[in-house]
Amino acid sequence: MPLLRRLPAAAVSAVVLATSLVTAGANASAVVVDPPSDACAPSSNAELRYLVLFAPGTAEPAATSEVGSACGAMTVYYPEIAVGVANSADAGFAARLGTDRAFSAQRVLRDAGRSGEATVTTDPAEVDDSDRTAEQWDMTMIGADRARRITPGSGDVLVGVLDSGVDPNHPDLTNALDRSASAGCLSGRADPSPAAWEPTASPHGTHVAGTIAAADDGRGITGVAPGVRIASVKVVDDAGFILPEYAVCGLMWATANGMRVTNNSYFVDPWLMTCDRDSEHVVYESVRRAVDYATSHGVLTVAAATNEGADLADPNGRAAEDPSTSGRRTLDASCKVLPAGLRGVVAVSAVGRNALKASYSSYGLGVIDVTAPGGETKPQAYDPSGGKQQDDTCVLSTVPGGYEKMCGTSMAAPHVTGVAALLASEHPEATPQTLSKMLTEQADPLPCPADYDLDGTGAQDAYCTGYQPYNSFYGHGLTDAMAAVGAR
Repeated sequence: MPLLRRLPAAAVSAVVLATSLVTAGANASAVVVDPPSDACAPSSNAELRYLVLFAPGTAEPAATSEVGSACGAMTVYYPEIAVGVANSADAGFAARLGTDRAFSAQRVLRDAGRSGEATVTTDPAEVDDSDRTAEQWDMTMIGADRARRITPGSGDVLVGVLDSGVDPNHPDLTNALDRSASAGCLSGRADPSPAAWEPTASPHGTHVAGTIAAADDGRGITGVAPGVRIASVKVVDDAGFILPEYAVCGLMWATANGMRVTNNSYFVDPWLMTCDRDSEHVVYESVRRAVDYATSHGVLTVAAATNEGADLADPNGRAAEDPSTSGRRTLDASCKVLPAGLRGVVAVSAVGRNALKASYSSYGLGVIDVTAPGGETKPQAYDPSGGKQQDDTCVLSTVPGGYEKMCGTSMAAPHVTGVAALLASEHPEATPQTLSKMLTEQADPLPCPADYDLDGTGAQDAYCTGYQPYNSFYGHGLTDAMAAVGAR
């Protein structure tokens, strides 16, 4: 389940949609091969979508033929990473290919009876034009309010908002949004039509987009990098789920369209932590390949650490729910939050206004790279009497029809994405590895707290390990927009 359903007040992240590369020279067309009718036995259930792994280097005709022989039809194939998305109504489809090669997250969620409650978006026609930047404590905390006076970022830098869709009519976002680079991924392949990438149920993606690039125009709010462009890549469905094929599609679309940075405020369903084993290997390996491909082609991936308040560094032996069996499973050292736990991804934890790790924010030594403002949902973390209202401690940003305050690592990640966009603007030739290094080297170190008893019970709510320059709560420290533009 995405973080949005785990922490309603802390808006969470999105799902990545399976896309086809529709740019010139990168189009992945689907060829359907009809399998022998006597070899296939359709079940009484509806057709399901599967993520399918192939050996690296497998050509599209061979992949399509193999899917057809297993009683399926290829929807889209990414030869660059040898991953396909296929549909089949045959109950034996995954078994024919091998359960370590074909997996349906759609089936798991259906069998588990999972569903989500959508948040209806408001009418964007009338948006209050009063200046609300004084409420953006988060921008002051990272120096973004001062950094944009030096440079707002370059329009040559395109940032992908892999989320629930970005409102194209919001006055703070309309000029920054690149409609030609936007797409929806919820069918298993990229659809560039506006109906596919505009928000339909959740304000989450619009909120994230505002933190990155809302206009500096004297009204509403202002983003970290108001001069850069953004693209809406819709990877969260209306129930709030982020299926792995959505994520693969979104990352491949971002790469094909030359995005310098992507914001990924989500974790990939159906597990909070996906293990590199058994049928989970299909999800783990597919997302890993997509992230590695994006990184090798100039795209920096920034991801939220999740709102579970969990130590992500050492899951070995921990019990976790298994929606695929409706039971429990034991995690091992291979299990990671996707994409935040993968190599090359900048993982972001959240802090509140007091620069203390937010109560909900996950953490982990060697997992968290940097931290950023996400707000706090426990008033006691600020005021033991509980007098501080949650609304005063969350992050203000754009939503369809206006503005809203939300808390979560989903809100923290786009601050880092915005700082990365400023770095990419200042250093147009920088690789993702160089941008990542600059983000961590320029962060302001935060020490482990001496006491992390947020509710006054006398027990520590989490344990921070490491030392001030690098620890499990904050990684290398608080992201710094002023350093990104060459000032402190």
